[in-house]
Amino acid sequence: MNTVKTDLKASLVKYFGFDSFKGEQEKVISNLLSNKNTFVIMPTGGGKSLCYQLPALISKGTAIVISPLIALMKNQVDAIRQVSDNDGVAHFLNSSLNRGEISRVKNDVTNGLTKLLYVAPESLTKQENINFLTNITISFFAIDEAHCISEWGHDFRPEYRRLKPIINAIDDVPIIALTATATPKVQTDIQKNLGMTDATVYKASFNRSNLFYEVKPKKNVQKEIIRFIKPRIGKSGIIYCLSRKKVEEIAQLLQVNGISSLPYHAGLDPNTRAKHQDMFLMEQADVIVATIAFGMGIDKPDVRFVIHHDIPKSLESYYQETGRAGRDGGEGHCLAFYSYKDIEKLENFLHGKPLAEQEIGQQLLQEVVAYSETSINRRKFLLHYFGEEFDEENGPGAKMCDNSQNPKEKIEGKEFIKLALEVVKSVNGKHKVKYFAYILTGKKTAEIKTYKGDESPFFNKGFEQDEHFWHAVFRQIIVLGLIKKEVESYGTLMVTKKGDEFLAYPYSSMLVKEHDFSDTDDHDIIVNQKSGGGALDEKLFKMLKELRKSIAIKKNIPPFVIFQDPSIEEMTMQYPISIDELQNISGVGIGKAQRYGLPFLELIKKYVDENNIERVQDFVMKSVVNKSGQKVNIITNIDRKLPLEDIAKSQNKKIEDLINEIENIVASGTKINIDYHLNTILDEEAQKEIYDYFLEDAESDDIKDAFDEFEGDYSEDELRLMKIKFMSEMAN
Repeated sequence: MNTVKTDLKASLVKYFGFDSFKGEQEKVISNLLSNKNTFVIMPTGGGKSLCYQLPALISKGTAIVISPLIALMKNQVDAIRQVSDNDGVAHFLNSSLNRGEISRVKNDVTNGLTKLLYVAPESLTKQENINFLTNITISFFAIDEAHCISEWGHDFRPEYRRLKPIINAIDDVPIIALTATATPKVQTDIQKNLGMTDATVYKASFNRSNLFYEVKPKKNVQKEIIRFIKPRIGKSGIIYCLSRKKVEEIAQLLQVNGISSLPYHAGLDPNTRAKHQDMFLMEQADVIVATIAFGMGIDKPDVRFVIHHDIPKSLESYYQETGRAGRDGGEGHCLAFYSYKDIEKLENFLHGKPLAEQEIGQQLLQEVVAYSETSINRRKFLLHYFGEEFDEENGPGAKMCDNSQNPKEKIEGKEFIKLALEVVKSVNGKHKVKYFAYILTGKKTAEIKTYKGDESPFFNKGFEQDEHFWHAVFRQIIVLGLIKKEVESYGTLMVTKKGDEFLAYPYSSMLVKEHDFSDTDDHDIIVNQKSGGGALDEKLFKMLKELRKSIAIKKNIPPFVIFQDPSIEEMTMQYPISIDELQNISGVGIGKAQRYGLPFLELIKKYVDENNIERVQDFVMKSVVNKSGQKVNIITNIDRKLPLEDIAKSQNKKIEDLINEIENIVASGTKINIDYHLNTILDEEAQKEIYDYFLEDAESDDIKDAFDEFEGDYSEDELRLMKIKFMSEMAN
């Protein structure tokens, strides 16, 4: 065995230039070389690839590596070719190759040049490839991203389920399965499906102690992203979005704000995707904005941040994607934006799928909700999910999350925990968290009535606290190990032995008050930030409103004509001190900035200097003129005096949406003359009456107030169009 070890270490130095193995790598490789099935659960950055690359290089024959993504294969092949003077040492076989390239690959394999052949699962099912592989010497099969086999995994691929019979048909050789994310359920599922329940399992710690985890409410998300990246210019990062459209939008936004970025999604042609990936790897672009297709197996060690614009569909996905940060052990900031509306979108994606798949999807989503809303140590929460305990006080990276650095209030939880355990105990193994929260708060849902929960002695017993509170209690006692979720029955709760012990002898236990994100999409949320970073400055707000009022009196115009309240509020958060900065405040634009901005800028600068405010003013976000072509088209067509109905129709918009666009154009400082349209819908007297209202009587520009003032004499669209005329003439 010593000889093996020496040879392995010598080979490691020879091929990869490393003096020693990392973690369990040596044990894994030795096990595989002993012709034993091997199962590796190792977090991203832990060195999984080397576990099959090195044995392939030193074994007789060709190792067949099954990999789900073309991008992953290309990256891996390029990396292996760097350790050999023969490019034929590694190849991939997939749909991206033409016939000539396929022939070249097969010749190199047949001639014994190729030690690693990467194959897509779809390619493996083709009979011609099966026939080819049965006639070559195979050292072993490696199944990368093995979680794709499991329906409980975050990236289930049905074609992965067919691998075992195909492998059996080709050759009887050992299998090594590798994944960066596997809950106990997924692990069992993988082993069963591959027929390798006898495999030696190597499971490394899932703790990435250098990663900082943070979740923010999804409010003003684009500005938040720019604000986050600006101080990190020159550092590599990945931004994940749910849709291709959002990928393009965010990539463009970053570009106009001086951040080197590229989009990556399945809608781009393969050459463009490959080019963008290579540019990111070669540091020709700092940030890649991508759908989840990007990054599986991408070995870029110096990614310094991973941002989730949209929350992912499972904690496995989240862990996998955040794991692409800080793989070199250096800085890695993982920022996710969360709103419950994102969860609702993901739930909608499940509609129409088989019931079992919906149940699994729902359960995975609820785990994401729990993680996002929790106020306990995020690292402890994540590691618990993967079946690993963590010391939140002294463990590696214990303080590396927003909840640990800004701890929430704790309360004595003994009585709450006792009540939660008792209600679960009363119907052990039958229901999920939501059901018990409904019972305790006395909510008569259809499910409660069906199972006679309203007849339970616990019904409404926890009425003094709301549903959100009880959800938080259940989440925390799950992490404490007092109750567990039964995975096979889609998340029903069972009291554990530890929970029974608590009920027998209740003891003091502190619970953390949790975040409530229920209104994130509807109201501004002020979060604790450093000065200049986003909280409303009440003192400055009052000063700016007083200034606005004094200018309005001098000019004999309503204050809202100058700047509306939301614009004033944003000034107190961003502290603009130049025209360029001011015009990027929403609702200002270049026209208003130049017409009214100077006294506001002078006041803000004086205030900043006197109060030693540290501005985040590398912030200034330049907004992308969304659909700028459409806006130019609107202005041009209005200049041509085309009917608004025709303009709306030509852009496939409703008339109210067109009015929205025109309001935005005027708000940005552009004059627009819609008199020709107004003259067709309102007589001169009516126009004067509405105009005078905005000029003399209106306390705000709120259309509802105007509608109430005229007691319904004019429609909302008529009032909005008159407000556009008024603001265009008075404000621009």
